[in-house]
Amino acid sequence: MIPLNKRFLALFVSLLFGLVSLGCAAQQKPGEIVAERTKVVLETLVKQRAEFSADRAKLDQFVQSELNTLFDREYSARLVLAMHSRGVDAAKITAFANALIDTLLRKYGAALLETDPSTDVKVLSETPLRNGELIRVATEVHRRGGAPIPVDYLFRQSNGEWKVFDVIVEGVSYVQTYRTQFDELLRRQSLEQVTERLQQGQIDVKN
Repeated sequence: MIPLNKRFLALFVSLLFGLVSLGCAAQQKPGEIVAERTKVVLETLVKQRAEFSADRAKLDQFVQSELNTLFDREYSARLVLAMHSRGVDAAKITAFANALIDTLLRKYGAALLETDPSTDVKVLSETPLRNGELIRVATEVHRRGGAPIPVDYLFRQSNGEWKVFDVIVEGVSYVQTYRTQFDELLRRQSLEQVTERLQQGQIDVKN
């Protein structure tokens, strides 16, 4: 996978997992959701930097509380697991999804605090896919002293709301990256074993 510096990892995680939802209705377009919510998240991180730095539990709580509102973690987990999710009980999928995301948050949580206050996200386009069932939102992340970074979001409707299920950073898909890594593990171990190892911090997930 393309190596990412710490600042960009912070941005990536904040955009992927920190998008705040205020009851985004189905009629609100995905592009509008990205533009509005990334602005709120970046502003929150800047305003509460000192508070979050002093109390990491508050930072973790902030990210976790907002995660469930916009990121379709279970659908995304099924895509990551691919054939390994077939016929698997939904509770096991949920456990894996939670373990994967919690692992990523532990790995990159501190980096969230280094987000540059000047960072800006520009929405470039909104493209319907599969006859409108999916929407791809293309954006650019603008940072001080660096070239714009392309970040695309894939949305699908779930329970009447648009939710993100994949993020593509510089052409590299979140789903595809972890599908490749976990396919190798799941060929040797059961889903329950891999989930337990994730929960115990025994698997180093890729950047």
